[in-house]
Amino acid sequence: MIRRPKASDELLVELFLDMLAAERGAGENTLTAYRNDLDDLSAHLRAAGRTIANATTDDLRDFIANLSERGFKASSLARRLSAVRQIYKFLYAEGKRSDDPSTVLEGPKRARTLPKVLSIADVDALLKNARANSENAKQPPAQRLRAARLLCLLEVVYATGLRVSELVTLPASAARRDQRMLVVRGKGGKERLVPLNKPAKRAMSEYLELRTAAERDAKSKWLFPSFGEKGHLTRQHFARELKALGQGCGIRPERLSPHVLRHAFASHLLHNGADLRVVQTLLGHADISTTQIYTHVLEERLKTLVRDLHPLADS
Repeated sequence: MIRRPKASDELLVELFLDMLAAERGAGENTLTAYRNDLDDLSAHLRAAGRTIANATTDDLRDFIANLSERGFKASSLARRLSAVRQIYKFLYAEGKRSDDPSTVLEGPKRARTLPKVLSIADVDALLKNARANSENAKQPPAQRLRAARLLCLLEVVYATGLRVSELVTLPASAARRDQRMLVVRGKGGKERLVPLNKPAKRAMSEYLELRTAAERDAKSKWLFPSFGEKGHLTRQHFARELKALGQGCGIRPERLSPHVLRHAFASHLLHNGADLRVVQTLLGHADISTTQIYTHVLEERLKTLVRDLHPLADS
């Protein structure tokens, strides 16, 4: 006779997610991703007559193998494996299990993927095109306001490297005339300061002037208000407008997204001599390893320095 586990998979997963939210400040999207991954694990174990509470290392290996058979990419496999390891580490620490069957699991080898990066010339072309559209007084007021908003979004994200979720939820107070720094609430509710440059402040000021003249959204708390459910511009809407602008500059849609502009911010800073730790702080990365995807930029810069400055480089 099979003894029923004291705690169901669902309860254990909920306890784990509660910990992520309370102790690590995990956001809704992160919690949903973990829930989906662990629900998949639970379903696989249930089909084999096992549960999260009594699964062995071999059971977990079977799960990883099953994911591979289902065509999961290495990056997706690694994410599922991370979720498995974290829940078992949690269950062991909380005394829900007397062992951790995930400790010896091996993950797939992941190729080093480099972020898509725009050249400085690409970004200049985007900004130049966006400014021309914003300053075109012949277009209808509503169309010009949208153009000014897009210019503002571009200038701010390239000046600060904000995540798109942070950008579209900026408060209207971020555009104060004397504003030199933005206080940004990032992942896990953590706050950081990022500096604003003159072009970004100018674009914000011009956009707000047009918005005020149009007598729209005067009472909105958002810098980029919308009539949608959330009350502010969505990430998807910004991405569509950005891709349309990029096509006018000869940049293919698959090469351009709000996140690519964040990569451009970081890469161009490092290329021009910024310290990796400084870029980590500006991007709001909790771990330096996340920022190290940009080390290829540093490697190229070091090669250039040696080539140009070493006395024997041409020997």
